[in-house]
Amino acid sequence: MDEFATPRAVEVDPSRSITDYLLDHARETPTKVLYEEKVGDTWVRRDAAWTLARVEAVAKGLIAAGVGPGDRVGIMSRTRLEWTLMDLAAWHAGAVPVPVYESSSASQAQWILADSDAAVVVVETAANAATVEEARAVEGGLPNLREVLTIDAGALDTLAERGAQVSDEDLAARHAAVGLADLATIIYTSGTTGRPKGAELTHGNFVELSLEAIRELHVVFDPPEARSLLFIPLAHVFARFVEVLVLLSGRTLGHTPDTKQAVADFATFHPTFILSVPRVWERVYNGVEARTGGGLKTKIFRWAAKVAIVYSRALDTASGPSAALKAQHRLADKLVLSKIRHALGGQAQYAVSGGAALGERLGHFYRGVGLIVLEGYGLTETTAPTNVNRPERIKIGTVGPPLPGTAIRIAPDGEILAKGIPIFRGYHNNPEATAEAFEDGWFRTGDLGSLDEDGYLRITGRKKEIIVTAGGKNVAPAPLEDAIRAHPLVSQCVVVGDQQPFIGALMTIDAEMLPGWLANHGKDAMTVTEAAQDPFVREHLQMAVDRANHKVSRAESIRAFHVLDDDFTVENGYLTPSLKVKRNLVLADFADVVEKFYADAAATRAAGRSES
Repeated sequence: MDEFATPRAVEVDPSRSITDYLLDHARETPTKVLYEEKVGDTWVRRDAAWTLARVEAVAKGLIAAGVGPGDRVGIMSRTRLEWTLMDLAAWHAGAVPVPVYESSSASQAQWILADSDAAVVVVETAANAATVEEARAVEGGLPNLREVLTIDAGALDTLAERGAQVSDEDLAARHAAVGLADLATIIYTSGTTGRPKGAELTHGNFVELSLEAIRELHVVFDPPEARSLLFIPLAHVFARFVEVLVLLSGRTLGHTPDTKQAVADFATFHPTFILSVPRVWERVYNGVEARTGGGLKTKIFRWAAKVAIVYSRALDTASGPSAALKAQHRLADKLVLSKIRHALGGQAQYAVSGGAALGERLGHFYRGVGLIVLEGYGLTETTAPTNVNRPERIKIGTVGPPLPGTAIRIAPDGEILAKGIPIFRGYHNNPEATAEAFEDGWFRTGDLGSLDEDGYLRITGRKKEIIVTAGGKNVAPAPLEDAIRAHPLVSQCVVVGDQQPFIGALMTIDAEMLPGWLANHGKDAMTVTEAAQDPFVREHLQMAVDRANHKVSRAESIRAFHVLDDDFTVENGYLTPSLKVKRNLVLADFADVVEKFYADAAATRAAGRSES
């Protein structure tokens, strides 16, 4: 099959906008709890009436600050309730919020704020404010930026006080003028190559896609007690979509600033569904294993994990799990699996994973634990999801069929093309890039994939990342990298081999996981640099490579690897803020390592031939 479309199921009044749904909640169910904010160690409930009053007050403040219809408002902050309130206030005032990752450098912030022509910027901390001030000094500066407000210094209170002079009628007029066709936000792509491009997304992109997703995944949102904890950065399109999705569903959303804090907050917030990226699911799995402490407990964990995976795979067979497997699964649940559910808050039933491939092993593991993981697919330019697995029919290893109102086509060269309600309207100030992104009205995703007979999409790689070996073999690096990264010791993996005689890999070690892994294996502590050369560590990394190689042909398999002394991070520039490896930069900066890598391999082969 080369094309599949799912028809629309929901029609929306074109005069509606995102904050109309906040107004509906406040008028119809004013005591409905929309948000919970952590104050100290306590989750404080914020109902619809409180939320609307706060949003309207801040929206009036933006108007008083001179923010006009369509003006850009930059937001630079970690994930927290104030981020969402600023987003809603900007939309309510007819403005266009533009997210900036709080980890951005001055030059990165300057490009986004200048290209979007931000009039006001709201930042989280004094350090963020200093970054924006530094951005003024970058070439080109920020000539149209009028004001920088800091959340930690009371930015929302300041705006609310200023807004007292703005009438309800003026605010209502601003809000009423916004409809589905109007620009909601400009989200800048992660920028793995070149300068980030600003994807223009409309209120219709968010509203229509969210309503279709809520209807299609109704079992996730139907329970009145349904709730989710948001911890991925709100500068990322996936988090922004979640923010709107949960608002429109009328369910409760909590905020926490990062993954580490989220793991602790699950226990007190008790989410019923979790939306995250695969790296989080890998870390939860690896973290639980690391905490077993080695010995018998580690063996029991690995046995239970294997049982969970086998049990999940059996669910996809006609006969289902055998009686013996069911008994093993009950024991595994009692000893291990129930503890993992408890670590996730004890009430989580569903998870949506997106942003990168989850991998079949983790998908089956979490289903075996009792968490139904709905893997999906999408990009910044598609308002996050185009596809997602359905609760009533999950195909692990795929990203599901298109959501209603979306069509997927596979081009002759294997590229995934998309069309429908999620597709952005173009790149800001960049008509050339916009024209290049479309083919006969279809958005070119740059990803490669295939559709099965039911319209379920399987991602096979990234078009620009395909490696062509000296022997002419085309190799998609992502499946190999994802499999190797699943090992608890591995932080990042970059597969190499373009125009080379075989495939190799650069790896980095996860410094957080290393101490626990060494202790569990009865080894003395060592630094990352020492571990990179340690025979025992390298033996286990080779095991990870061997497991990855089982998934591909010999021509595609990794024949050798090199472990780098330093990790790839956002801070050193090798990861984007959404935690994607900047492959081109890695290959450029470590070209000498790769060159030596292949020279050493060639010398080893030559020596072997001479000995024979």
